[in-house]
Amino acid sequence: MADFDPPAKGQGQRTGRKKGQRPRSRQAAGTMTPPKSAGATKGNPRPQSGTVSPPAPVPASAPSPAATSTSSQASTSPQASTPAPAPKPQGWQKPAPFHRQAYAAIDLGTNNCRLLIARPSGENFVVVDAFSRVVRLGEGLAQSGRLSDAAMDRALAALHVCADKLKKRNVHLARSVATEACRRATNGAEFIERVYRETGIRLNIITAQEEARLAVLGCHILLEHGEGPAMIFDIGGGSTEMVLVDTADTVPRIVDWQSVPWGVVSLTESVGDIADSAEARAAAYAEMRRRVDEGFASFSERIDEERARAVERGAIRLLGTSGTVTTLASLHLELPQYDRRAVDGLIVPTASMRAISQRLAGLSHTERIAVPCIGRERADLVVAGCAILESIFDIWPSDRLGIADRGIREGILRSLMAAGVEAERSRDALRNLRKVGQK
Repeated sequence: MADFDPPAKGQGQRTGRKKGQRPRSRQAAGTMTPPKSAGATKGNPRPQSGTVSPPAPVPASAPSPAATSTSSQASTSPQASTPAPAPKPQGWQKPAPFHRQAYAAIDLGTNNCRLLIARPSGENFVVVDAFSRVVRLGEGLAQSGRLSDAAMDRALAALHVCADKLKKRNVHLARSVATEACRRATNGAEFIERVYRETGIRLNIITAQEEARLAVLGCHILLEHGEGPAMIFDIGGGSTEMVLVDTADTVPRIVDWQSVPWGVVSLTESVGDIADSAEARAAAYAEMRRRVDEGFASFSERIDEERARAVERGAIRLLGTSGTVTTLASLHLELPQYDRRAVDGLIVPTASMRAISQRLAGLSHTERIAVPCIGRERADLVVAGCAILESIFDIWPSDRLGIADRGIREGILRSLMAAGVEAERSRDALRNLRKVGQK
């Protein structure tokens, strides 16, 4: 569960209920639980289970009363001569029309903290606010097995910004997830409790299966049209997921998938410091490639027949979502600075991405800093991303790569909005039933 319950100012955590009052159940008024069939809603696709069946999304509740809009309350105090109005009953309140409701998704990864707030618009949605910050939550995790104090403080600072935006936008329904860093850290659960205590954001540590499912749900609409299976991958900070999907139907079906604990942060830290020489850089890059190849070896073997058929048909499709692919796509376009509008949905030759990867792997850290769209923030991690990307090209040898600057957050939003559509239909059906009963 990932609702938003902001702490009261100066009073620790605010629960949105009176002292002594029993907490409401998760099925209380205002709460929306995604139905099992929600994923089948057109425009909000959900991958169906194939040989592997990732779990359904965790139910996400509406914000507590403390987080909902207060626009219905009086903004000015009555004059002394005017009797105070009788208090309004604290019962069910009619929700805002579906198309006006704001939904939010927070993705706390090993490297980044990202927020997206949007409103439904037909079968899609319109973004009304967004936030992204590099927090390096998984920094040092490979060596210590724990989240460091400095890393947790950075993540909390970013989550405080997210909490402020959730309150400002009167978010109707939210889901917040944490991924590989919190899955692996021995103090991951403690950190989750601290986040809730200090920000009111309830993070849900999702499995690698759910992470893969949400990534597919968020970006699969950018796949090139074609027949047969396609591969979607997500290179994260602490892990990488590869998902083989069948797109014969409107809703992609997951055929097979694999997650390995190698992302740009974990792989970089596992190799350690690299001497400033061409030979040392080449050896480190080869070692990164070896580790990723080893991690995906069983997956590559399992999909051998599907790969062979796709190659024979000449219809082998590949789509990637990550900072690695968007950064390299920017270099392919020779952009002076990153531009999402130019990158999201772009199709690039994999040969160009390989060439860029190998060139970056041969540069020194100082030289990478000087490259546009990389800079100091990505200079130490981009090489690991390049190694992972080349291994993926070997596993699924497509001539073209689709670039997606979207993923888990968008997948969360589509799930929430699909649940909202079903809830709206249920309310309409109930109102119609009551009307019939009154005749």
